[in-house]
Amino acid sequence: MDGTDFIDAADRTLDRAYREPLSLPEYVDLILERPAVAAHASQYLLDAIEAAGTRTVIEEGEQTERYRFFDDPYNDGEHAILGNTDVLNAFVDDLRSIAARRGNDETIIWFTGPTATGKSELKRCLINGLRAYSKTDEGRRYTLEWNVSGAGETSGLTYGASHRENEDDWYESPVQTHPLSVFPESVREEVLDAVNDRLDHTTIHVDADLDPFSREAYDHLTEQYRRQGVEDLFSAVTDPDHLRVTNYVVDLGQGIGVLHSEDEGSPKERLVGSWMAGMLRELDSRGRKNPQAFSYDGVLSQGNGLLTIVEDAAQHADLLQRLLNVPDEAAVKLDKGIGMDVDTQLVVISNPDLEATLDQHADRGGEDPLKALKRRLTRHEFTYLTNLSLEAQLLRRELTTETAVWTADSWSALDERIRSALAVEVDRGDGVRERELAPHALEAAALYDVVSRLDDSDLPADLGLVEKALLFDRGYLQDGDERREAEAFAFDESAADGEHGIPVTYTRDVIADLLQEETDRHHAELPVEDVLMPRDVLNAMVQRLRTAPVFSPSETAEFEERVVPVKSRVFDRQESDVLAAIMYESGVTDETVEEYVEHVYAWATDERIENDRGESVAPDPLKMKVFEIEHLGRFTESDYHGNEPTDEVTAFRTEKVITALNRHAWHNRDDQFRVEDVTLTEIPVIESVLGSHDWTDVRRAFEDFDPRQWDDPPEDTETARIKARTIETMAEQFGYSEAAAELTSRHVMGQVSYRWD
Repeated sequence: MDGTDFIDAADRTLDRAYREPLSLPEYVDLILERPAVAAHASQYLLDAIEAAGTRTVIEEGEQTERYRFFDDPYNDGEHAILGNTDVLNAFVDDLRSIAARRGNDETIIWFTGPTATGKSELKRCLINGLRAYSKTDEGRRYTLEWNVSGAGETSGLTYGASHRENEDDWYESPVQTHPLSVFPESVREEVLDAVNDRLDHTTIHVDADLDPFSREAYDHLTEQYRRQGVEDLFSAVTDPDHLRVTNYVVDLGQGIGVLHSEDEGSPKERLVGSWMAGMLRELDSRGRKNPQAFSYDGVLSQGNGLLTIVEDAAQHADLLQRLLNVPDEAAVKLDKGIGMDVDTQLVVISNPDLEATLDQHADRGGEDPLKALKRRLTRHEFTYLTNLSLEAQLLRRELTTETAVWTADSWSALDERIRSALAVEVDRGDGVRERELAPHALEAAALYDVVSRLDDSDLPADLGLVEKALLFDRGYLQDGDERREAEAFAFDESAADGEHGIPVTYTRDVIADLLQEETDRHHAELPVEDVLMPRDVLNAMVQRLRTAPVFSPSETAEFEERVVPVKSRVFDRQESDVLAAIMYESGVTDETVEEYVEHVYAWATDERIENDRGESVAPDPLKMKVFEIEHLGRFTESDYHGNEPTDEVTAFRTEKVITALNRHAWHNRDDQFRVEDVTLTEIPVIESVLGSHDWTDVRRAFEDFDPRQWDDPPEDTETARIKARTIETMAEQFGYSEAAAELTSRHVMGQVSYRWD
């Protein structure tokens, strides 16, 4: 591509975003064809969210549908809100009720929660999503532009500028007034009735009259043409020479108003704007303040037509009571004599400190001056993440530039991302170098975060916090061939899961500091000092708890205790990796699995199978027996009468293998109840047993292996050969660097050595 190609691409992008202005009749024809274009604020916001579609997720062990809008899809996921799907779905339900006018018109939506829970991402996600939606044909947004030239002598609407017969004579409504607001109310209702007749499930409402700026233009043109004796005044005023309906892209100040914590000024200035004193002297105000001399830069003016966000609302608590009339009356005042109708969805975002402000007069009961405000606030609470995969994803985002939202068709695919290594470039003053978080290091940090946030008051006797965390993430627990679904556990819905714990910002800072620090590990010529192990991360997180001001002494003591099961879980994961690498070449092939299942199925149904020569033969009891003893490791010779199975083996084949196969086939059927492809190694009983090994398998396969020699094995020994092959396999197959494989295998063998004899 050359420079011209990029310019052409930019032209195409803008062409898609904007449309040529329309006359008023053309706009009416457009909304009769596509009624959603005329949607009021809450309905438009709802339409934008629903337009992005949904996807299925598992959170807190339950499967639910999530709106993709909150994954920030239009911005490559940069400001995606991870987790809190139930909270976001409740927000959408509120919007649906507000848009339908089900008695919720006066609702102010309030998002609260501790820091680092996604509230800031919500604001950015809303802005990104609405901006992108407004560039689509379905989401185009329109307002009015005025030109008073040619209607007689006039001082114009030029903010003091001289009159010019060109585009400079056109002035857009500064508050994105709805195009239908130009019609008299009775006619507007007729237009809306015609539009709503074309809708099945929604109704569009436009209750706002012209904004003060547009009213000034409308009245000025009306007066000029009335003086000239024109009969059809409305047609004259709204002639394309004076009025056009223009398309605008939703953005900050254009349909979205955000009041930031640092914004200052009087309440009126923050809400709607302020008068420009110098302009009042230059304009013909006709004995009163002229709306042309008003700066429409207040949060309600900018958000008129769509969305108003009060960010860090505790800093603007004085404004909240003044906002009551906005949802109630849909109006605000610029001045005593000049009012403005407002159509906006109010969203308040705060940390928990706003709640204390709202409750400061609670002891006064019915005389609480904030009672009316509290009645209008609909509270949605963001909590810390309680899903391991979401927390691991969030940590990667915090430490890198990765933004893509993780989606996976199976838990195993998601698990691979959780356990994977992470390379980060750091500069300690001596140049940029790459440091590695070994496999399971980020997982360890994320798991510790989640475990610190879980409520242990509702744990069943046979379940720990780590198991609860795993259950919340994948919806089931797998122990060998036993699978326990989340529905089997009755957790208390009022449990305080996610309400407190270690915030992601603390963990991010600990890891960032570790990446900058030198370590004292040295081994041969490997750069092991550039590898951070899971235990390095966990130890640092625990050590710094006592000096972190964010934690109370009781929280510190509680979190210190909870690291123990996390370390145990992470070691088990590392041990599984090392075992799998040692036994990698001893694994069973898919063909062997298929042969076993084929024989078992034929054995259970008294059918025959076809051998390699195409002959129909009975299932081979010896092949089934050998597979069950050597590969599944479930039975020994004593569990058979010769080659014939005992009752225990028979029950295993029918209840575990056959039932699991049938269930797997049922879940993978298509619309015609056919099974096109069954991956036998994904059947839980097969997957869990074939994918696991223990040290008995290693001892049986390698009689001369000695883990106590692992750090520096003698040359030409079985231990040396196994180590070399294991390190190579961990690097090539399991995502380890050579240095991380060395350190991980050393750690595992150090523990195994104690119990080897």
